[in-house]
Amino acid sequence: MTKHLEANFKHQNPDRVGVLLVNLGTPENPTPSAVRKYLAEFLWDSRVIDYPRPLWWLILNGIILRIRPRKVAQAYASIWTDAGSPLLVNTKVQGERVAGRLDLKYGDQVTVEIAMRYGNPNIEQALLRLRERGARRLLVLPLYPQYSGSTTATVFDAVALALKKFNWLPELRFINQYHDHPSYITALASSIREYWNTNGVGQHLLFSFHGLPKRYLTEGDPYHCQCHKTARLVAKELNLTDVDWSVGFQSRVGREEWLRPYTDEVLLDFAAD
Repeated sequence: MTKHLEANFKHQNPDRVGVLLVNLGTPENPTPSAVRKYLAEFLWDSRVIDYPRPLWWLILNGIILRIRPRKVAQAYASIWTDAGSPLLVNTKVQGERVAGRLDLKYGDQVTVEIAMRYGNPNIEQALLRLRERGARRLLVLPLYPQYSGSTTATVFDAVALALKKFNWLPELRFINQYHDHPSYITALASSIREYWNTNGVGQHLLFSFHGLPKRYLTEGDPYHCQCHKTARLVAKELNLTDVDWSVGFQSRVGREEWLRPYTDEVLLDFAAD
C-alpha cells in the first residue's frame, strides 16, 4: 500500500477545515461498458449486498453484469445532459454553493471538495486535494439524509480506507444523518410549495424513498423509521392531514421482501381509487 507523505508540509502553513460532500456515484458515460464498471464496484460492496461472497460473485458476474448494464445504460442515456450525469452535475453545483456560503463567513479557513462513493471523483483523491490545501480538520457529510448501513456507513468505510494511507491523520467529524434537521425539513417543504405554486396542488402527496430489503430493518437499520419521520415532519410543515399524504419505497431488486409499501403498487392503488 502506497503511503501519502507530507512532502509539501511547512510549519507556517495555516490549518484549515476541510469539508467533504459525498454522493452515491454515477457511471462516467451512459454506455453499457461504463455502467458495467460502475455496477461492479457498487454491487460488490458487502454493505450494499450482504450475501455470502462466493454466491454473490457468481450471481453478480454470471447474471447481473451480463444482463443489466445495457438496460440501465438506456435509462441513464434518457436523462444524460450535455454537461454529463445529472447527479454529478448537481453535486458539483451543491459543492460550489456550499463553498460560496462558507467562504463568505470564514474566508479561506474552510475548503470544500465533492466525491462519489462509487466512481469518480473518488474519495481518496478528494481527501488528498483537501490535505494539499492545508485541511487538518475534516468534516465528512454523506449526502444521505437518512442513515443506512448500505449508504452512509459505506462512506465511512471508504474514508477510513483512504486515511489508512495518511501518515498524519486529520481530526475527523462524520455526520451520520440529518433526516429531521429543521433546516432540511424547511428546505423540502419550501421546494414542494414552490412546485405547487407553479403547477397547482395535487390531490395527494406521495413521499417515495429508495427501498431496502426488509431484513435490514429487522436487523436494526434505522433507515425505514427515519424516512417515515422525514415525511411526517414535512407533512406537518405543509399543514397536511393524515389522509393527504403517504409513503412508498421504490427500486427493489430480487425476490426477497423489501420495505413496504412498494411505490409502484401504491400508484396502482391510487389509480384504482
